[in-house]
Amino acid sequence: MNIVRIYTGADNRSHFEDVHIDLEDLGVRGSISQPWPATSVMFREVQGDYALDFHNAPRRQLVVNLTGSVDIEVGDGTTRRLGPGSILLAEDTTGQGHISRAVDQQPRTCLFIPLEPAA
Repeated sequence: MNIVRIYTGADNRSHFEDVHIDLEDLGVRGSISQPWPATSVMFREVQGDYALDFHNAPRRQLVVNLTGSVDIEVGDGTTRRLGPGSILLAEDTTGQGHISRAVDQQPRTCLFIPLEPAA
């Protein structure tokens, strides 16, 4: 399984990284990863005019898009569109941060899953 990570680089700017999550094959039960320690789950809904200028992730967290899409822009101007079913690992808790914008004036729902601090 692949997810998108945002992190703060040595230049104090946010960057994207594609991360592969290893899954163990359980046969007819599917495939599953090792557990990720999490603290809670938050449900979020934003309207179609959603636009946040540069900001940091408030904590290390997974953001799972359920409906709608979001354009995320990092420090070098690179933008990625994350649609329904996409997973973002937000770790840019310091530095310049990233920009988030609604797509096509459509609302979006997502889950925030705060993670335990990285070891």
